[in-house]
Amino acid sequence: MSSGNEKRKSPSAARVGTAAENDQGFMRESLYGTRSEPAYAGALSYMRRRYTRDLGGVDIAVSGLPSDISTSSRPGARLGPRGIRAASTHLAFGAHWPWGFDPFDRLAVVDMGDVNFEPGYLEAMLEAVEAHADHVLDAGARMLSFGGDHLVSLPLLRAHARRHGPLRLVHFDAHSDTWLEDGVLNHGTMFLHALEEGLIDPSHSVQIGIRTDNPDSHGFEILDARSVHAQGAAAIAARTREVVGDGKAYLTFDIDCLDPSCAPGTGTPVVGGLSTAQAQQILCGLTGIDFVSMDIVEVAPVYDISEITSLAAATLALDYLCLIARDLAPREP
Repeated sequence: MSSGNEKRKSPSAARVGTAAENDQGFMRESLYGTRSEPAYAGALSYMRRRYTRDLGGVDIAVSGLPSDISTSSRPGARLGPRGIRAASTHLAFGAHWPWGFDPFDRLAVVDMGDVNFEPGYLEAMLEAVEAHADHVLDAGARMLSFGGDHLVSLPLLRAHARRHGPLRLVHFDAHSDTWLEDGVLNHGTMFLHALEEGLIDPSHSVQIGIRTDNPDSHGFEILDARSVHAQGAAAIAARTREVVGDGKAYLTFDIDCLDPSCAPGTGTPVVGGLSTAQAQQILCGLTGIDFVSMDIVEVAPVYDISEITSLAAATLALDYLCLIARDLAPREP
């Protein structure tokens, strides 16, 4: 009979994970596959991918761009990359619904961490992000970038357009980000600058979810929030495919495209937006578009509730990876 003073025995060794097993952001050997880890523990990287600056054999590199220097309302998007990574741990367990497969069985994805630049200096941020993008693209990898405010899309577009020519933009947002402000460069004007620099082909570009007034479409196809609600996700996806066609395309997703009920953690929320489900359905319907890159921006965790904005961003990024991996064969880990 036990004396009552004996220590309770621990579970079997088979059920106890070591630090090496838990911290796959640092410890994983293969760039492929998923190993489930506790969402509340371990080193954070996007979807527990390996943290590395080595781009050998890499298909897609995740980068954080923690800048909110050009915000016109509430700041805080500089913490977006951290929030998205933390929320992604809830998703890092295998096959992703409704795709039915794990994109990391098909794509080699790494997390490169955050781009470094001097806080408060706009030109320093633009130069650092563009140089970082050049480095990734020169290595033959694609980019998945987490902002930061939406201005970070401009240096990313500059780097990509150098390689592909004018890009066809698929832009999810509550705002057009093409306002005329006497040469001002911020997170509400950068796509006008991109048009003026010849980085975008507006005749094959689409803006989805817009619900703020701008008298000039600048040649974009505008599928505003009311159109999404009236026509449904499948029709919006079909029209987007039709407009974009078969050229090289860039996907940019401002999280304020979502209604504040689904994404309160952002700097410039606007009511009447898309639900997370609608956004997912549209994104999943963009098959056949030749996307060269995606960024997801304007996540500001300080205004979030229960991580729902960060989780939405992490999930939409995962949907994008599934979209890219859809027609690829699984690879050996």
